[in-house]
Amino acid sequence: MKTKDIIRSLLVGLLMGFLCIGPTIAADYPEKPITLIIPLGAGGSHDLNARVFTSVIPSYLGQPMVIKLMPGAGGQTGTAAAVKAKADGYTLIFTHNFIDQLQPVVEKLPYDTTKALISVWRLNYGPPCFYGLSDRPYKTLAEMLDYGKQNPGKLKFGTTGKWGAGMTPGAVVLTRAGVEATYIPYQGGGPALQAALAGDVDFTVGFPAQGLPHYKTGKLRFYAVGAEKRLAEAQDVPTLPELGYPVGSLLMSRIIMAPRDTPPERIKILQDAFGKLYQDKTFLNLMNSLGENVEYMNGPEYEKVRAEQKEEYTNLVKKITG
Repeated sequence: MKTKDIIRSLLVGLLMGFLCIGPTIAADYPEKPITLIIPLGAGGSHDLNARVFTSVIPSYLGQPMVIKLMPGAGGQTGTAAAVKAKADGYTLIFTHNFIDQLQPVVEKLPYDTTKALISVWRLNYGPPCFYGLSDRPYKTLAEMLDYGKQNPGKLKFGTTGKWGAGMTPGAVVLTRAGVEATYIPYQGGGPALQAALAGDVDFTVGFPAQGLPHYKTGKLRFYAVGAEKRLAEAQDVPTLPELGYPVGSLLMSRIIMAPRDTPPERIKILQDAFGKLYQDKTFLNLMNSLGENVEYMNGPEYEKVRAEQKEEYTNLVKKITG
């Protein structure tokens, strides 16, 4: 055989080898545990929701998804870590729309999440719930706001961080009602809830997964829920629209995101796994036990919503800050 023919045969063999290996590499993902960054504190609704889906999704990925809590700077610490992570599908972030799209409107950040991160899946959305200790003298949202008007600065509002998913809905209602309150920031919904339970603040804004257990025991009083419909588990609690306050962009979308340069075939594997959760009875029962909805969006669907949010939040911030 001539030298040229030998070289040609070797090249063809190598090419065929790569063609065979390519699909195998994609199919082998994931080969190790996936890290899920949560840029918020323990005990919040993100933490609770994540512990549900990370307990079930290994059945569809073949590998565990390990939660890494990274609270700090209103979600910026964990977000920065996700932005800098290697784009190989082994580091994801479980965040929300206020961190992703509202914060850049009000702060100069060292990263641009729109360019750096891509949506894998929107797990669900959370309606903001206004609640505080049941021993407070006011029994309704109107009574609490009246107290705030009559006592400027005395109403203590425990927030989930600057421009977070808890601070923003509360600020909208307080601003519209003309109430001057004292804002006390915490590193996420879990710490803010603990502050409310301890009586360190008069109220906070959290989500069903964290607040409902204490509502059911009578420890917390729910003043309002930021949704169009009342919660099934708290039918006596009025919605914000019933009380004259719009919901609009106050709903929190819980989103799983990845570094934008993550290989599309790996993103697809993740999306397929998340999609299967919504046919899984264990997952659905656990979500129901948290009082959380299961209205999901796949990555491409949520990317369209995401593209519209910045202008919406720009207008929202103008209303709050004047």
